[in-house]
Amino acid sequence: MKYTKRQAEYVAFIYYYTKIHGRAPAEYEIMDYFRVSPASVHQMILNLEKNGLISRVPGQSRSIRIAVPEDELRELKKIADF
Repeated sequence: MKYTKRQAEYVAFIYYYTKIHGRAPAEYEIMDYFRVSPASVHQMILNLEKNGLISRVPGQSRSIRIAVPEDELRELKKIADF
């Protein structure tokens, strides 16, 4: 699977946020963490979903789920330096 370092950072953030809080982050929490615009976060979420890294239910808040196998997730976390 092809992905960028930035995509790996987003997936790692979503993974750890969900693990710590017991629910997926809202887009505004992702925006706050990465210090980017709402449009940038939304576009990244769409790209992650398109690339099969996450799944979500459109229109439902906090529905982001990691959609990569555990071995790929380990690789993503290494790339992201998390």
